[in-house]
Amino acid sequence: MADPRDALDALDERALAQQLRVPRLVRFATVASTMDEVHALGAAGEPAGACVLADAQAAGRGRGGKTWSSEAGAGLWLSLLERPETASGLDVLSLRLGLAAAPVLEAYAPGPVRLKWPNDLYVAGGKLAGILVEARWHGPQVEWVTIGIGVNLAAPPSVASATSLRAGTRRLDVLRSLVPALRHAAELRGPLSGSERAEYASRDFAVGRRCLEPAPGLVRGITDDGSLIIVTDTGESHFRGGSLVLAEETP
Repeated sequence: MADPRDALDALDERALAQQLRVPRLVRFATVASTMDEVHALGAAGEPAGACVLADAQAAGRGRGGKTWSSEAGAGLWLSLLERPETASGLDVLSLRLGLAAAPVLEAYAPGPVRLKWPNDLYVAGGKLAGILVEARWHGPQVEWVTIGIGVNLAAPPSVASATSLRAGTRRLDVLRSLVPALRHAAELRGPLSGSERAEYASRDFAVGRRCLEPAPGLVRGITDDGSLIIVTDTGESHFRGGSLVLAEETP
């Protein structure tokens, strides 16, 4: 659980925004979804960097409409607003955000942080954090992007495959490093660079493992456009969407 002496609770919204270097921060005790709140800020014309932080989410979500356990005091649940001038790089944004979050969270994790395509962070085989990216468009032009991340400070007992940061981790310490790192990653454009792919390969949770979805085969890695590479019975295939299900993850 979060450290009861955590300085986060002593700060009002304006002071916390200054600590995290964002133009505006809205904090809730409980909210349906921080993603929905940031989308509302986007529609209202709030600037890039606006942040919503919640102690608990009643309807936290992940990719594909999956639910995310977001109990009070059990984690960091936040979303950020970004306003990219072009859509360049949006297809690899979740991967870049994972690359940015991994070293930050590793400083507080009980072991090395690995990345599971396309948006999960793992420690010692357990899910530590998840990232969600949703864009809103006006025709071909992206109006805003909402970035959500949930980080377990205490592994929810209802989720056997989850893990968490070390006991006593202070939320404010994590947020001070995590939020600027995510914002920097959101500014990057274009496909993944060679160095980004190399960093991803060094943290790849699934490489060399057999998978069942998005197709049965052996995971080989990712391409510069963020596609998952799977070696199947018929050769090498690239997948841009869907979820990665490893053979070992099924009963």
